[in-house]
This record gives sequence, structure tokens and C-alpha cells, in this order.
Amino acid sequence: MAGEFDDIRVRLEAVSEELADLAIQRLRESIDAGGNELPVDERRMTRARRAVERAVAILREADDRVADLDGA
Repeated sequence: MAGEFDDIRVRLEAVSEELADLAIQRLRESIDAGGNELPVDERRMTRARRAVERAVAILREADDRVADLDGA
């Protein structure tokens, strides 16, 4: 039961990495185009990535609590 959220957590971690990669890509494109401001898309992707990372942390906490109960 300890790994109940493992699959979802792993998928969310992959989504977080994908969002980070896309944000970096947007920054590079902006720099290459001579931009000196952050692209709106990059900000939105960063906010989404942070939300996904919070969800990962919440799921990890749930797994930790279940593991503690199973080990008791």
C-alpha cells in the first residue's frame, strides 16, 4: 500500500521535467530573437511546473505516512 501514489507521482515528475524543458526552450528562443524580457509562456509554464512539484510533494507525504503506518 505504501506505493499507492507512486505511479502518479512518477508521471507528475516527468511532466515537471517536460515543463522545465519547455520553459528553457522559450527562454532560448527569446534570447535568440534579441528579447530582453521573459516570455509570457515561460512564466506560465514555470507556475504550472511549481504546482506540479507541489502535487508531487503532497503525494510523497501521503506515501510516507502510509509507509510509517505499515512499519508500525
